[in-house]
Amino acid sequence: MKHLEIQNVSQSFGDIHVLDGISLSVSEGEFVSVLGPSGSGKSTLFGIIGGLINPNFGDILLNGKSIKGKRGSISYTPQTSSLLPWRTILDNVLLGQELSGKKDINLAKNMIERAGLKDYEGAYPHELSGGMKQRASFIRSVISPQSLILLDEPFSALDEFTRTDMQKWLLSMWEENTRSILFVTHNIEEAIFLSDRIIILSPRPATVLEEYKVPFERPRQEELLLTEEFLQFKKEIYQQMKSVQM
Repeated sequence: MKHLEIQNVSQSFGDIHVLDGISLSVSEGEFVSVLGPSGSGKSTLFGIIGGLINPNFGDILLNGKSIKGKRGSISYTPQTSSLLPWRTILDNVLLGQELSGKKDINLAKNMIERAGLKDYEGAYPHELSGGMKQRASFIRSVISPQSLILLDEPFSALDEFTRTDMQKWLLSMWEENTRSILFVTHNIEEAIFLSDRIIILSPRPATVLEEYKVPFERPRQEELLLTEEFLQFKKEIYQQMKSVQM
């Protein structure tokens, strides 16, 4: 069943044509990644899905109903953790539930503990590392009532080893608390490791250039990254992107 449907969305800002007839979908419980060059309109697309930008043309459907121009329908985790500095980690994690009027403190504490942050429930964001803050930010999305999560390069600021650890942690949390996820990244390896499908956007004005179904079974382990099959698939996507001078 299609959870999210983006139907022929186009967007311009003045003379700058950013999106040109974008159509894609995310099924119930599916993990889909979007790859594209800087400036191709990925963040604009997320803004449209989240209701922050009203597209010039096209529609956004969630469970068959239009959410174009409507806020609060999805959960969003940006590149930076966006935790409120004056709230404790527990209070930050509970924010999405608090806004919906349905707080579950026991669930939040359980998720915080499983993320290895139990000793930091009463800490403030400045006391946590980048990876710890991103974990807290993702927990907030997972326990929020919205069934669709948008992740906008959430690991881009992390070092390679922390990034790999966060990818594995994200997969474990997603597999146990299955939500539909649309994930933006510039990293081909990351997209393959995490996703069910990969959508490649062209340079601006962005169109859907290609779509790949990831052939690797779940659950996925770090060892997959070094297999010949993984490297060949990565090469195929890289060559496709390079062909349009991304």
